[in-house]
Amino acid sequence: MEHIIDCKGLKCPQPVINTKKYFDSIKEGTATVIVDNDVAKNNLLKFAKGSGFDSAAKQKDNLYYITITKNSDSCESVDFKSKKLTIVISSNKLGVGNDELGTTLMKSYLYALTESSNLPADLIFLNGGVKLTTEGSDSLDNLKALEKKGVHIYSCGTCLDFYGLKEKLAVGEITNMYTIVEKMNSSDNTIKL
Repeated sequence: MEHIIDCKGLKCPQPVINTKKYFDSIKEGTATVIVDNDVAKNNLLKFAKGSGFDSAAKQKDNLYYITITKNSDSCESVDFKSKKLTIVISSNKLGVGNDELGTTLMKSYLYALTESSNLPADLIFLNGGVKLTTEGSDSLDNLKALEKKGVHIYSCGTCLDFYGLKEKLAVGEITNMYTIVEKMNSSDNTIKL
């Protein structure tokens, strides 16, 4: 019997995360994911293609039905788990443009990161990014979840001082620029947001 993954009404990236969790739990099989918007449909098709799965989408009554099949010979994406990844976050917003959208995107990014099977070794927060690691941040639960999974979280001490937030650090530890440079230089891959 085909598995149904009902993702109607879920915001990005939840439909992809729910679908990935299901396919991670099986060796092979088929599932139909139901979504109610074009963006979710396209993201699911990209996920399937990137994972080496077969997929097809149909639209009916303002809903999209994406059928995804994982065969035992499906190509899984490249395994980066053996490589050390460092992510540097220099703002409490993701992208340039509307600040409200940027705040929403950063929160969504950090949530999606908690669901990733390829976690970074280090998350480094500098400049306005330190606002995410301090009291009142909407991202604290996600950052604490990442820390619990073994991700090291570092906030720039100079930056915390500049914003008057040193006493409000709520997750991770305070670090200095020398340590930040060492972490970035010893990483196999560094991503700056």
